[in-house]
Amino acid sequence: MLGSPSRRVRSWLTAVAVGSLLAGCGSSAEEPAGDQAKPAATTDVTVEPIKASKELTDTNGVKVSLKKQPERIVCLFALCDDILTELGIVPAATNSTLLAHPDFLGEKKSKEVDVIPGGFIAPEVEAILSHKPDLVIGLGDTHGKLAPALKGATTFWPMQPETWEDSVGYLRDVAALTGRTAEGEKAERTFRTKLAAAEKTPSDKTALVIYGSDENFGVATPEGDVAASLFPKIADYPWKSRGVEGSYSLEEILAQGVDVLFVETMSFGDADGKLSEKLAENPLWSKIPAVENGDVHEVDPEVWAKGRGTRSLGIVLDEATAALR
Repeated sequence: MLGSPSRRVRSWLTAVAVGSLLAGCGSSAEEPAGDQAKPAATTDVTVEPIKASKELTDTNGVKVSLKKQPERIVCLFALCDDILTELGIVPAATNSTLLAHPDFLGEKKSKEVDVIPGGFIAPEVEAILSHKPDLVIGLGDTHGKLAPALKGATTFWPMQPETWEDSVGYLRDVAALTGRTAEGEKAERTFRTKLAAAEKTPSDKTALVIYGSDENFGVATPEGDVAASLFPKIADYPWKSRGVEGSYSLEEILAQGVDVLFVETMSFGDADGKLSEKLAENPLWSKIPAVENGDVHEVDPEVWAKGRGTRSLGIVLDEATAALR
């Protein structure tokens, strides 16, 4: 059975596995995989001007107010690192390894950024405050519990991205608060232009993004997975959220005739090896067209599952469109 766990379950599994969070698989009403959605509208490449501000209501309705433009920002999840990189800012400290990617700071330079101890689920408050942050950005449903401990010492901003539009909204919000308006507009325009270009020549192949470490893995759906929210625009992507208890069986996936598979391998405890290699032990797996044709792509979960910002999503688009040709 291919699990499609709830947002919190997926978040917990990923945090234990790799010290960073995956957005959930969505929580919309159950829909069968075979129901084809209407063609996605063409992405507008127009970028509205961003106005610098010390207070705003973010893309998900959270109010953020600062006394001055933040100079020292602590990131508790990778979207924050992605956004800051786009704006030309290096975080005071981080809780992810995304910055080590060559399209971000790179392995050498990323080592200059302190890592918050305590793991993704329970980053140490004292360590966070030791960096004297003007702003701490975390994932709402995971780090929201830290808010009381940080209150009075710094500003905590809980984000909760589920689609690429959310990520663009957060980019604009951070650009406004930091005064990096030109950088924010440039990053948004670059991403929108790339997505619009990919939409002009969508693939007729059926694609699937899965994540996990063993047979208990899930299907990334557009309703709650930021990277997956791009796929209906660039390929046939019939996977819909089935809610908290929903799941896809291997038989259902086989029936869809998946042409191209993208696999996000997570590491759990002592487990190692690629997810696709472990699934090769299942006789049904070998019957999937993508497997038969050698079109299974192990992708970097740091970028695909956790980055979720415009820079990460640009990489996803490049890799996905190349594989879908």
